[in-house]
Amino acid sequence: MALHDELTAVQRCVDELLRTVGRLEQQAGDEIAGGIEIRRVRTDTDHLRESVALLRAAAPAPRPEPRRPDLVPVPDTPYDSSLWADAGDCDDEGLGARDRHAP
Repeated sequence: MALHDELTAVQRCVDELLRTVGRLEQQAGDEIAGGIEIRRVRTDTDHLRESVALLRAAAPAPRPEPRRPDLVPVPDTPYDSSLWADAGDCDDEGLGARDRHAP
């Protein structure tokens, strides 16, 4: 995966962790909501969220994918020989004229 994709995945996990800690605080009620343990977990998750935000801000912007040229299909069928019927004494590419031989 690209760096940008990995950072996005980490951000989603941290967001889910924050939601889960929030639900834990609500469900636990007064039993642990006022305790130092839940405050420590809340503080740690907030710090983690801030750290991931700083990391994402420091990461280089994702580079766009290089655009591939459009592919042109080449048929397997032979070319129409009438295309070369009036070619006359044209040189064959790289071979010289028909009535002469290559050096």
